[in-house]
Amino acid sequence: MAAKKEVAQKEEYAVSTDVLGLFEADAGRGIQLDAEDVALPFLKVLSRQDAKMDELETARAGDIYNSVTNEVYKGAEGFVVVPCHYARQFLEWAPRGVGTGSPVNIYNVGDNMPTTSRDAADNKDYIDGHEDGHYLEETHQHYVVVIEEDGTMNTALISMKSTQLKKSRKWNSMVASRTMIGKNGLPFQPPRYSHMYRLKTTHEKNSKGDWHGWEITLEGPITDAAIFATAKQFADSISKGEVTVKHVDESFQGASMPQNDAVEEPTDDETPW
Repeated sequence: MAAKKEVAQKEEYAVSTDVLGLFEADAGRGIQLDAEDVALPFLKVLSRQDAKMDELETARAGDIYNSVTNEVYKGAEGFVVVPCHYARQFLEWAPRGVGTGSPVNIYNVGDNMPTTSRDAADNKDYIDGHEDGHYLEETHQHYVVVIEEDGTMNTALISMKSTQLKKSRKWNSMVASRTMIGKNGLPFQPPRYSHMYRLKTTHEKNSKGDWHGWEITLEGPITDAAIFATAKQFADSISKGEVTVKHVDESFQGASMPQNDAVEEPTDDETPW
């Protein structure tokens, strides 16, 4: 796990063994928080137009930004994650510059969603008959545990949309294709949170522009019981509805936008996986 990262305004403190023991004796006290009290970080691919680039002096387009910790991972080297949960959703957005910057509605597969029509000019799926121009955007949510190079673990959310939907489907296929041999000698399908993957970024382009997108490769099965326990606990918390996601304006999520002012974002024409 040699992924390097740069941290904005990060400070390191040396803690003596005696003080560390005091901390451990009171482990968890005062941190009994509800899901609404904690922000789940988004991991975002930075683009050249991103406002955060002005704040992060050493960041470059294609690097990956943590929305809560302000950490920046170098896109060429990436980081290791354990995928814990996946959700396919359709987010309803007001036009950019209008509204609160949060989704108007979030629909899950199977919900009674409004009908839409795709606009050939910008390839957005606009809600039929909506006077304010709201549109739906298919978004794949990947809940992960990030394995830092120092061995610490942090939870986060990666939202994929547009051209990155095909990356999401590929990742899901990689997860679903894992098989292992059990103690009885028979094959079985391990849980989503049984394997680690390295996430990096790669430069992409089409006729409408260029951007940086995700590149996902399999690292291998988890060999550390503590990592597995953390990933399983996170997956269980999501399944129980104990994890809250606070979505922000859609320009903050997924892959960076193509460098072409005439096109808001690239499109993905594949059938949903």
